[in-house]
Amino acid sequence: MDVQEQITAYITSQPEPKRSDMQELHRFILQVLPGCKLWFLDGKNSENKIVSNPNIGYGFYTIKYADGKTREFYQIGISANTTGISVYILGIADKKYLAQTYGKEIGKASVTGYCIKFNNLKDINLNVLEAAIRYGVEATSEN
Repeated sequence: MDVQEQITAYITSQPEPKRSDMQELHRFILQVLPGCKLWFLDGKNSENKIVSNPNIGYGFYTIKYADGKTREFYQIGISANTTGISVYILGIADKKYLAQTYGKEIGKASVTGYCIKFNNLKDINLNVLEAAIRYGVEATSEN
């Protein structure tokens, strides 16, 4: 299965209304980031054990670790969780920035250093989410 097929299978495996919200969010992110690299992580480690929820990833950046090693990864990710959907905005150095900048305006969502979690897509302001995504991509763009 290619990445697009894995993404489609993951989204369609979700119960309603989460399935429709994830499909709409997937379309929305592709509009915000046209032509971006797509990723699918099944949530399993090298021993095939589940270590996280599956994730759909968008974009590309290089994570630089303290020991000097690097890893290619996505900039924006989405994942279904037990109560709703999480949007991950990775690579922002200031872990307070998302919550301070977008937390009050985004709607009914919890905002942490790199995650915006909400129950339903209708509960959040998509213009604010778009601004947060664009900020995250700009913050991690390689020059």
